[in-house]
Amino acid sequence: MAQAGRLLADVFAHLDRLDLAGMSTMQVNDLVDEFIVHTLAARPASKGQYGYAYALNASRNDVVCHGVPSAHEILQNGDIVNFDITLEKNGYIADSSKTYLVGDVAPAARRLVQVTYEAMWKGIRAVRPGARLGDVGHAIERHARRNGYAVVRDYCGHGIGREMHEPPQVLHWGRPRTGLVLREGMVFTIEPMLNAGRDAVRTEDDGWTVVTHDGQLSAQFEHTVAVTRQGFRVLTLRAGETMPH
Repeated sequence: MAQAGRLLADVFAHLDRLDLAGMSTMQVNDLVDEFIVHTLAARPASKGQYGYAYALNASRNDVVCHGVPSAHEILQNGDIVNFDITLEKNGYIADSSKTYLVGDVAPAARRLVQVTYEAMWKGIRAVRPGARLGDVGHAIERHARRNGYAVVRDYCGHGIGREMHEPPQVLHWGRPRTGLVLREGMVFTIEPMLNAGRDAVRTEDDGWTVVTHDGQLSAQFEHTVAVTRQGFRVLTLRAGETMPH
């Protein structure tokens, strides 16, 4: 799983070098698909999963998650867009996502993205043997609420390994000292989605794309995390990435 995680971090490093403004989300999908298959000799794990046809989800502005890439959706200066990507190597899967700022982004949108990133890390910092999943969710929700944002409750993190989605469910809210006790060797995703407005969401007619009910912005970050003897290891950590204070 660590190998799959390292390769997935390489995919995001590849994305980081792109000038996203003016690109379609389908162009980004096709570049990621090509890079995973031909450069990394791995498999885009989302392709064919639950009937999904693409290498990534592209969730732009008020799209919370599961946005479907399109040749007609052109990324514009000022957008925020989350790319959620899964990669399988030698039978093991890693899952990660990052919200990108496209060009000159308004301060309010930039702040939402930053706080969402911090919230993910608050959850990750709570991971250690003997802690509980409620500790992880509580740390995330407390940071979101303190900054005036709502945590989406309809979607959550998940166990991951040979399958993309395995037990347990990792909620991004909760009460301290409740829920499943964490043990060394567990691997799961932490992937909070924060909304600038209310937490209510709805699914569009395509059956995939989830948007905020009030049309306000949403952001997400995700890492695959292993519980270690000392605490945690982020398997999808990107080069140069460090925990925010």
